[in-house]
Amino acid sequence: MNQKWFKDRYFYKTMITIALPITLQNLISSSLNMVDTVIIGRLGESKIAAVGLANQYFFLLNLILFGINSGSSIFIAQFWGKGDTKHIRKVLGIALITGGIVSIIFTIGAFVAPQFILSLFTNDSIVIELGSEYLKVISLSYFITSISFAYGFASRSIGQAKLPLIVSGISLGINTFLNYALIYGLFRMPKMGIRGSALGTLIARIVEVILLLSIVYRENGVLAGKLKEMLTPTKEFVFKYFNTTLPVILNESFWSLGMTMYSAAYARISTGAVAAVQISNTIQNLFMVVFFGLGNACAVMIGNKIGANEKVTAIKYANKFSIIGPLLGIVTGGIVIIISPYILKLFKISSEVYSDAYKILIVMAIFMGIKVFNILLVVGILRSGGDTKFSMFLEIGSVWLIGVPLAFLGGLVWHLPVYIVVALVSLEEIIKTLIGIPRLISKKWVRNVVEHM
Repeated sequence: MNQKWFKDRYFYKTMITIALPITLQNLISSSLNMVDTVIIGRLGESKIAAVGLANQYFFLLNLILFGINSGSSIFIAQFWGKGDTKHIRKVLGIALITGGIVSIIFTIGAFVAPQFILSLFTNDSIVIELGSEYLKVISLSYFITSISFAYGFASRSIGQAKLPLIVSGISLGINTFLNYALIYGLFRMPKMGIRGSALGTLIARIVEVILLLSIVYRENGVLAGKLKEMLTPTKEFVFKYFNTTLPVILNESFWSLGMTMYSAAYARISTGAVAAVQISNTIQNLFMVVFFGLGNACAVMIGNKIGANEKVTAIKYANKFSIIGPLLGIVTGGIVIIISPYILKLFKISSEVYSDAYKILIVMAIFMGIKVFNILLVVGILRSGGDTKFSMFLEIGSVWLIGVPLAFLGGLVWHLPVYIVVALVSLEEIIKTLIGIPRLISKKWVRNVVEHM
């Protein structure tokens, strides 16, 4: 690495301009999610487990929406580099329709059969009953969330990351206030327990989408498309869209389903194990926000360059991100090990859950550098380059051939402690890295998907 590698001011300025708002948004979200977990945690471990498992269902929807809009972002970023506003709006329209249909299906499932859904994760009748109350209410926010996702991802893909930050900051502030007030019946509001948490989130989502759409259409920018512009793509356009995007949707769907299988394995160990994993994930996500922001910046910057036919620059950017990310991940892992005991003291949990959560966090910290590389590789580099089929096989294969079997063997067959099972599951990150690095070096991932559209 020569001095020019460090002196590329345009690269770092662009990276920070895109990554910082996304990081701040994710930091606000993760911080308030941790506050929500602390608030609910004071009601007891069963309620933490109930909300955690109910949110696994939303986690599945969340990642399908992430897949839909990540796939759309490939096109939007490259069309933006090409300077093609017309087709950006067509891609946004497809994302809105696809995300809306999927979210409605999930809403119907959660509202009609919440107990059945939760029984897939645990056999604890108390957790199922509590989680069902929460799931029926929170499911009403799913369609609204799909709209926010589409406009938020599209905004970032054209380098306008501040808008989702501002809107999400307001929404999440409202969410936390209402959750606290409705759970405990403060400020003359009804005392609703965990149903209050779900209702608070629903109200916050409604405020978020109203604010987002109001700002987009008031400013009449790139994303302020009319229905006719967004909902009338040609068959050829739709085919090319799904040819690239469908592997991303399948990737996120099967990956998220794999994550729910992990949760099912942890739930079979004990309710305390679920609570420990839920708390650990909440804390880990607080530290991972920088890397999700970095991954989004990586995808936008590389996608813009490929769309502008600057492939050499795109490859240079990929190499820089693949070194910067893991180095920051290793440093962050060390910080997690040092300060996690102090964060865990915020939770009202038993000494056993505290001990398991601390050990899980150490495992997560050890693997953080590798995990960050994989995030940047899959979400930032391979997808933005249009290499969606390879990234799909890489992620699905590592989760379902390595992670899921080890989760169930460790938890149900070998009866290992939950933190050891988490360590076994994390081995899939190593396999993913070993397979992914040769693909990165080969440069076969660089594809201009909008060149002939």
